[in-house]
Amino acid sequence: MTPDTPGLHHVTAIAGDPQDNADFYVGTLGLRFVKQTVNHDDTSTYHFYFGDGEGSPGTNITFFPWTDRGREGRFGAGQTKTTAYAIPPESVDYWRDRLESEGVAFEAEDRFDERVLRFSDPDGIGLELVATDAETAATPWEDGPVPAEHQLRGFYSVTLAVDEFGPTETILTDVLGYELEAEADGRRRYRSATGGPGSIVDLVETDAGRGQLGVGTVHHVAFAAESVEEQERWRQAFADAGLSPSEVIDRKYFQSIYVREPGGVRFELATTGPGFTEDEHLDELGERLALPAWLEDEREAIEARLPDFDGPTVGSSGD
Repeated sequence: MTPDTPGLHHVTAIAGDPQDNADFYVGTLGLRFVKQTVNHDDTSTYHFYFGDGEGSPGTNITFFPWTDRGREGRFGAGQTKTTAYAIPPESVDYWRDRLESEGVAFEAEDRFDERVLRFSDPDGIGLELVATDAETAATPWEDGPVPAEHQLRGFYSVTLAVDEFGPTETILTDVLGYELEAEADGRRRYRSATGGPGSIVDLVETDAGRGQLGVGTVHHVAFAAESVEEQERWRQAFADAGLSPSEVIDRKYFQSIYVREPGGVRFELATTGPGFTEDEHLDELGERLALPAWLEDEREAIEARLPDFDGPTVGSSGD
């Protein structure tokens, strides 16, 4: 029997310009740039991680910036529609003002009795801020541009777009241990049986056709596994459900397995350790290009292939 996943570990998407990407997630949203590395499967592409003050699991949105022209994606079924972060209810006005001052267009709505601010990043990735009193495990970034009391408090949820609810719902409930919690306005809400931060997955149906991976789309959604032993049980559970999970892959900061669920969304199960301080001191996270040992001999060639990037512009507090 597999354990119930506690919820989201990270979300990985495809960006365009690396400078614009970092400036937005650090300078506008106030996330910390916790790791600057490369895509292990394509070392000519950066891999950026943005999270809380420590890069805690459940707070990190990560990006592969693709700078080649003509690599734009198209949103559709089998993709993540939005990634939502939690904020305190008393921070809604702060974030309305901050988004307006940064020139970020947004819409406000009430959903399941919670206030939601909806907007997109510079590449069109759908984002939301959800006002909630729910508990958080996020660690404030003391040097960030957003006051600690208003900072994003880790993931609240992801919304997945599918052709039909059934196939994806079966994987969420029968394999990952999620439970249907609510349904309204064409949206079904599922929560991990363990509850806690980042424990919500929403499903919506779309008739937009199958999406195409590229700039402006999400590559995969990762759920947390406490250990490699847990991960192996997930692998067997996915296989028993008729899916084809990958072998365990060493991603330096966590171990990963990947599987594409029947609705087309790529899932990952990632361990909660060892974490981003494996190769950098906590105070120095994200300040240099970090490479795993098996790529260190190629550092000079890798750095020569990477696009120009000056590091994120932190911005101001907006007080």
